[in-house]
Amino acid sequence: MIKYFFIPLAIVVALSSCKFNSSENKKLPIFGEREAVTKTVNGQQQTDTVYHTIPSFSFVNQYRDSITDKSLEGKIYVADFFFTTCPSICPVMHRNMLSVYNKFKDVGDVSILSFTIDPKYDSVPVLKKYADALNITGNSWWLVQGKKDETYGLAKSYLVTTPREDVKEKFIHDGYFILIDKQKRIRGSYIGTDEKEVAKLIEDIQTLRAEPEQQGK
Repeated sequence: MIKYFFIPLAIVVALSSCKFNSSENKKLPIFGEREAVTKTVNGQQQTDTVYHTIPSFSFVNQYRDSITDKSLEGKIYVADFFFTTCPSICPVMHRNMLSVYNKFKDVGDVSILSFTIDPKYDSVPVLKKYADALNITGNSWWLVQGKKDETYGLAKSYLVTTPREDVKEKFIHDGYFILIDKQKRIRGSYIGTDEKEVAKLIEDIQTLRAEPEQQGK
């Protein structure tokens, strides 16, 4: 059976000094490390906070389209890692992800991005067949594949455990859904097999969309 190798949320949150604001403010935390950068502008020193962000990437989706970080400009999106032959957590994860998809598929600034960790088997036709079985249409949920090393390296940027191959179980990987804002910052982490967590994700996407910084992008 595929196992979860969870990074406890307490550890992830510990990487960030940002705390939840009051419900009145309706602002999600920003996860990951950050640093203060001081620069001179018009003769005046200004200090800005530089947050952890998702780096550039390039993959191919179920329609054979090239998908890069630029494809998600102006988008809030949810990311996860899976493989199509996963016998345990992935089917549950993606049944739950359908709730997110159906809620936001007609919303122009919300997307879903699922990275296969088994690109050798999960070819474009395999991803398309998998998408069709879930009744995924349009361009609000992309299933993408690319070089394995790049995918595994990118997992670290999403603050999830790097997938690893296993003789008995084929792959061991996390089952988190990661919420990314329009500035490529991590704003939430949710257990993809837990319906209550996924309901919280849907609520948080709505909260995030309402943040002033996320509007007008």
